[in-house]
This record gives sequence, C-alpha cells and structure tokens, in this order.
Amino acid sequence: MEHIKCDLAIVGGGLSGGLIALALARQRPELKVVLIEAEKHFGGNHIWSFFASDIAAEDRWLTAPLVTYGWSGNEVRFPGHSRILDGIYYSIESERLDEVIRAAIPAANLLTGKMVKAVSPRLVVLEGGQRINAGGVIDCRGPGDVHHLDCGWQKFTGQLLQLSEPHDLTRPIIMDATVDQHDGYRFVYVLPFGMDKLFIEDTYYADRPEHDRRRYTQRIAEYTDTHGWKVERVLREESGVLPVVMGGDLDSYWASGSGRVAKAGARGGFFQPVTSYSLPDAVRTATFIAAQEDMDGDRLHMMMKRRADTHWADGKYYRMLNRMMFRASATGERYKILERFYRMDADLISRFYAGQSTAMDKMRIVSGKPPVPVGKALRAIRSKK
Repeated sequence: MEHIKCDLAIVGGGLSGGLIALALARQRPELKVVLIEAEKHFGGNHIWSFFASDIAAEDRWLTAPLVTYGWSGNEVRFPGHSRILDGIYYSIESERLDEVIRAAIPAANLLTGKMVKAVSPRLVVLEGGQRINAGGVIDCRGPGDVHHLDCGWQKFTGQLLQLSEPHDLTRPIIMDATVDQHDGYRFVYVLPFGMDKLFIEDTYYADRPEHDRRRYTQRIAEYTDTHGWKVERVLREESGVLPVVMGGDLDSYWASGSGRVAKAGARGGFFQPVTSYSLPDAVRTATFIAAQEDMDGDRLHMMMKRRADTHWADGKYYRMLNRMMFRASATGERYKILERFYRMDADLISRFYAGQSTAMDKMRIVSGKPPVPVGKALRAIRSKK
C-alpha cells in the first residue's frame, strides 16, 4: 500500500472542494494538491445555478469554464404579483465540474471511490489504512451535525425532462408560487435547457426535514400537465434536504465536523442562511485559500474558523428573517413574504442572493407593514439568535 505525501489534501470533491482544487491548480500550480472523493465522480449529481452578480468580477475566471447554460433575465410568479428581472443567470452541471477537474489536475492527485476513515490537520486516513500525509487538510464533506443548529428545511426534488415537443420558455422561472401551497412555502423552479428540455424542481420551505420524493415527482408531473408539456422521459433526477438556519451554536457545529481541521462549504457553515445557497461562498472561499502562502494545517484551521465566525456574525440578520418566515407566518401563507420581497428594487434582490445586503437594504426589507402578524413578527425578531 503506497502512502501519499502532498502539500494540501482536500477531503470531499463536491462543489466547495472542487472549486478549491481548481483555484489552487490555477493560482498555485507548484503545490501538490490531492482531492479525495467517496464517489466515482466529482460533484455528485447536482445542478448549481447562480446570478452573474453573485460572483465578483475578479473571481469569474473560476466559474467561467464550468458554466453549461446561461440566460438573460429571469422570472418570478406569485398569486398577486409576477415580474421579469434583468441580469444573467447561469447553471453548472456536476458532470461539467468533474470534466474540468480531471482536465486541470494530474490524475495521480485525484482519488475517487475512497472512503475517509479519519482526518487531522495534517493527515487523512482512508479505509483500508492508506495514509495521506499533507502540509494541511481541508474538510469539505458536506454538513456537520445540524442538531447544533436551529433549523427549518429546504426540501426539493428536481428532474431534467426530455419533452416530445419544444417548449416556449426563453428564461428561467426562479420561483413559481402560483402552485398549491403544501408543507410550508412551496414553489416550482424551472430552467429551460435547450428547446425541448426542462429542469423542473419542486421545492418546499418546511418545518420538518422529512422528504417525500414520490409525492414531489407526482407534483412535477402535474405541473408539466398543467402547462401542456409532454414528457418523453426523465434524463436525470436529484433530491435534497438543506438546513435553513435560524440560530444555534456555531462552535459546536464546527467541532462536530472534524474537530480542529479546516473546513469549507456546508461543513464550515459557508452558505447563505435564507436560500441555503452555497456557490457564491464556495467561490469566495476557493479564491481566498488560493491566495494564502502557507498551507499549514493548524494555520488553515484558525484562518477558516475566523472566517466562519465572521460569516456567522454577518448572517445574524438573515437568521432573523428565517425566524419570521418559520415562526411568524402560518403554513400556506409564507409565500406572501416572498411576494412582498420580489416587489423591491432589483439591485436589492441581487445583493440579498449574494448574501451582501447593505444596511439600507436590511431596513427596507423589514420596513412597512409586515406580511405576517405583527406580534408574532416581533417575537421572532427578539427570539434567540
């Protein structure tokens, strides 16, 4: 059994780990970086989408090779309000992430189908006993123990559908909340992939994490029937349950991930609290790490923990909004919060998605009569952060 030595070991080859590896391959090619993934392919089975405004201009070199689809403009639909918003919207498919990683990084440094038994700041032990001795380790394996967090849940099932005839959509529908409301706040998300393909996702902001894939796929079929789209076959399907954080103990969550090992992605708590949207933070983290001179494991841990603490502090306002959504609004009425939000200034909406709301944005979002009972809204605002 051959043991491996490297400058940096990245555990987890999903979005966050893959972007860190790609950023280092571009910015620090002299480093030996080993990327370890439990599955046979990097990126899993996912489609990640983002607004062009989510990514700083100086960082777009990292996402540009990964984009598989792009559109000008997007649409939202609510019972009392519909709107078309300007701006570019992009999607990345996990197959493309896998392809770009394999083209940019030597095959000997890519370990797939490898289960990790243990990690420390400078060591990764694989099942079977193979050891990877590294100057530093970053753990990107997905969420830690969410029991340390106070959460609602974003649940979804999405299908890429081959249609028998062309559809008439020219832009994504980011939220279609004109559908029947179930299990909290429900909306349908639609991406037009070519003339005769649609990616349709049935999404819920719910109080509990239980996921009913069969029911969600049935509702996708009902949605396509309503719009007259004839489905030939399902090309791919993905499902997920993501935490929508209202509060909790970041230190305990961080420690649950892998102790004093540097963490990124969901493992480190790097996602937008309201949307559970991880790509903008994954890009910022990747370029930040690639700019560091020293990849020492202890230094990486301290540096990333400070970054997580700052991210958590910056998310206080968004966690308060989550408490208003989950605790101040009745099930079936939550869509009114988003309907009101989407009447606001387009630049404010863009900054919100990027997790970079200004002080004025925050005041504007909560000003005026709230679309929830005032007493419940005040109790949610004052409840534990």
